[in-house]
Amino acid sequence: MTELIDLTAAQAARGVQTGEIGAAELFEAYRRRAAGEELNAFLWVADSPAAGGSPADRPLGGVPLAVKDLFCTEGVPSQAGSRILEGYRPPYTATVVAKLTAAGAPLLGKTNQDEFAMGSSNENSGYGAVLNPWDRGRVPGGSSGGSAAAVAAGLAPWAIGTDTGGSIRQPAALCGIVGLKPTYGACSRYGMIAFASSLDQAGPLTRDVTDAALLFRHMVGHDPCDSTSVEFPGQVALPVAEDLRGIRLGVPEELTGDAGGVQSGVRESFEATLNLAEGLGASVEPCRLPHAPHALSAYYLIAPAEASANLARYDGVRYGLRVDGDADLITMYSRTRARGFGPEVKRRIMLGTYALSSGYYDAYYGTAQKVRTKISEDFRVAFEQFDFIATPTSPWTAFELGSKTDDPLAMYFNDFCTVPMSLAGIPAISIPSGLSEGLPVGFHLAGPAFSESRLLDVAYALERAIGFDGRVART
Repeated sequence: MTELIDLTAAQAARGVQTGEIGAAELFEAYRRRAAGEELNAFLWVADSPAAGGSPADRPLGGVPLAVKDLFCTEGVPSQAGSRILEGYRPPYTATVVAKLTAAGAPLLGKTNQDEFAMGSSNENSGYGAVLNPWDRGRVPGGSSGGSAAAVAAGLAPWAIGTDTGGSIRQPAALCGIVGLKPTYGACSRYGMIAFASSLDQAGPLTRDVTDAALLFRHMVGHDPCDSTSVEFPGQVALPVAEDLRGIRLGVPEELTGDAGGVQSGVRESFEATLNLAEGLGASVEPCRLPHAPHALSAYYLIAPAEASANLARYDGVRYGLRVDGDADLITMYSRTRARGFGPEVKRRIMLGTYALSSGYYDAYYGTAQKVRTKISEDFRVAFEQFDFIATPTSPWTAFELGSKTDDPLAMYFNDFCTVPMSLAGIPAISIPSGLSEGLPVGFHLAGPAFSESRLLDVAYALERAIGFDGRVART
């Protein structure tokens, strides 16, 4: 079993396709690990793979897939990490999950997350916090913390999550794996339980860049069920780059200087990776993103505003939790939401409702959207001079459980480096760049819209040069 678990997903798929590995054997090895895990990474684990054709005939080779609880999966609990949807089993499957299943990645299980993807530590789940496999006294990051921890710990060969302001990239960094946030619209949002509709995007969490490219290439494409999805230009290429000659990397002072509050160990790892990039032939120069320091403020107006509208559907009438009693409709509605939603979700609903309220819409939500436009313009100007933008993924390594739960602003600051790319709708990837005091550090690259193939190529070359070994977390 240890030999199977140490294989990357791409290696395991080749093994199934050549007949060296049995698909059933591979699934059972991971099923047993997932069913017996102690990180609280899974909320549901399959008994067996769903019936289908021969995995050897499919591009993903029968390699089992962990899926964030935010994705609807037909007949399987899909609760978005919230008690208000406890036990909910949808009558349909999210498009990206259906695509990956059809490509040969059977559903292994549903992973824990921050409730409705609202959080940076996975401590906001209605089903308990997820533990970081590198140090079980620390958080795995969020909101896709269950997916990240499962991949890092060898409980799943790969996983998918969602990224609204950093919810794939930040937990990938804190767990020492690869996380890709695609261009907005590259992947269908149909069947993703919505948090903020203009920001949410599905993406892969994997052990290495090759696995991320392989999984991502089967997630993309226009979906008639999602009007915001578009055809991906060309096929996603598997990465092959051996050097970075001709690549121009911009390093924004606004996201890497003192304003970012970056830990010294994170800064050292970031600078060492920039030196490696130069050694591979890249040019590394400072660049400007003048409005990036305002991104966090804009995000925490736009995202809660959209969440307050999206979460209005959880009312105890149509599905999910209902708190009855001798109450009229309004009282039932209020009691249901009071009991079903956790503190962070309530906080954001109230923030969003206030920002959208009469007399405040232009001052708050309208102004935040103007800042968003300025941030997009900053990236457009930067990409006229640079191929990619480089920053740390998270200002800090994984922090101790409970250390930031009483300070929402400190918690929100975890997304300082990732939120600007989400507001601009551009792709970004986090790869592990080493350790700081025994904890993983993430290196963050962002590129222009639909530049994922080139972005993966650059990340692949850097990954090979860094030589990070994540096997410690899988023991």
